Amino acid sequence: MAKITIPADAKGAKFADNWRRCVGSGHMGLALEKEYQDLLEIVQEAIGFDYIRGHGILSDGMGLYRAQLRHGHHSKQFKEPFYNYTYIDRIYDSFLEQGIRPFVELGFMPGDLAGGEQTVFYWQGNVTPPRDYGMWRGLIKNFVGHLVSRYGIDEVRRWPFEVWNEPNLHFFWKDADQAEYFRLYRETATAIKEVDAGIPVGGPATSPATTDWITALLRMCEKEKVPVDFVAHHAYCGKKPEYFPHVTYQDVPEPNELLRQFKQTRQVIKDSPFPDLPLHITEYNTSYSPMCPLHDTAYNAAYLARTLSEGGDYVDSFAYWTFSDVFAEGDVPKSQFHGGFGLVALNGILKPTFHLYAFFAALGNELLYRDEHIMVTRRDDSIAFVAWNDVKEKGTGFERKFDLQIPVNSPEVFIKRCTVSEEKGNAWNVWRQMGRPRFPGRQQARALQHAAVPGLEVRRARAEGSLVDLKFTLSKNEVSLFEISRLVDETPSYEGLDDSKIPGY
Repeated sequence: MAKITIPADAKGAKFADNWRRCVGSGHMGLALEKEYQDLLEIVQEAIGFDYIRGHGILSDGMGLYRAQLRHGHHSKQFKEPFYNYTYIDRIYDSFLEQGIRPFVELGFMPGDLAGGEQTVFYWQGNVTPPRDYGMWRGLIKNFVGHLVSRYGIDEVRRWPFEVWNEPNLHFFWKDADQAEYFRLYRETATAIKEVDAGIPVGGPATSPATTDWITALLRMCEKEKVPVDFVAHHAYCGKKPEYFPHVTYQDVPEPNELLRQFKQTRQVIKDSPFPDLPLHITEYNTSYSPMCPLHDTAYNAAYLARTLSEGGDYVDSFAYWTFSDVFAEGDVPKSQFHGGFGLVALNGILKPTFHLYAFFAALGNELLYRDEHIMVTRRDDSIAFVAWNDVKEKGTGFERKFDLQIPVNSPEVFIKRCTVSEEKGNAWNVWRQMGRPRFPGRQQARALQHAAVPGLEVRRARAEGSLVDLKFTLSKNEVSLFEISRLVDETPSYEGLDDSKIPGY
């Protein structure tokens, strides 16, 4: 147990809390559901993300694009587009009302404009190029122009527009055809800039399988003078999966793997013709499967803590995929806990990784100390820090001890500690003890909500000089938030106060 002393006159650097910039979502059609909106409200109140990204804003379920016959004609060759913003307006209005902006992923292809029939997901997002690029440009210009008309140019200039999703994978883009994607990117970026040059556009939103597409896209943009305002990429670290009908198991490498991917992608940009472009990791998580039980566990939270602590040093945003288990790619979720990506499970049950994010949201902006297992910050007049103990090994034990000397500005302080671990704030464990009910009744759901509340410890302590000596232990896969604030004791102001007169006290 090493002793960590933070000098009383310590002046920290600014903490890059870029983990807060964006979060992922189930496909945009789900935003019309009440539970989706309810869970987003929970997330925004506790964490407060800046942007939200999800698939399918152009897909048929949104109803945006339909080819209809011209008046007086009965031949398919006389069809013309009709643009319908009923659902899109409803969704984007709801986001802005909740204090979160769209990070607009442009996909997938409307069926009436698609050049093929290949689809992805059970809701059948079309992943083929447009049959007519002129019509595609018209769609993009009409879409972006409508947003400007409804929300104002100053607002929409703050919305990043990302061209497609993971086109380097054949199931997200027909044949993973790079040349065809580059054509799509050129046409899309040019159409957006024709609406307004200040609206940001970028790509290629590639999976972590390769960064070669990033290099190639940026070279193409330089050579052909194509607009590019940011790079989008994804990061996952799950190893080779084991597939079963209702679950997928994936191991993970060391917890610095995501940071390694962030650094690698940043270096690719530095070596490109556009070395200063912002880098947005528009999806990241441990496993890339929406059926991996790892997502529901305390280990998932402890594993990702270092990524939240250091990730902002390398990327401008990194979006946890996703904010809730109201999510459907392979199919509708088949049980209460099903290994979903979400920070919040169905029925509003908070997962340990939700609390990891809420703990980081409580930190200050001034970074005083950081290592692989702790991060200490100063708020305006208090200290807040998060400590974690990620342990992949099976079995019990594996405690981690800490000894901190922390500067305070009061002779006596109040210390609050909130904890999630294998035993605390871990509804998944309670669900297992219940017998894993697929569709919990109301009483069972309330019990799981109760089980998801973090453990709480409070105490007061006296400073020696201007430092408080704080010793504590973290159990296996525990993440704890400590908040240390000035104590103002008003007990003497209560005339006649005598707790010994309280029965049972």
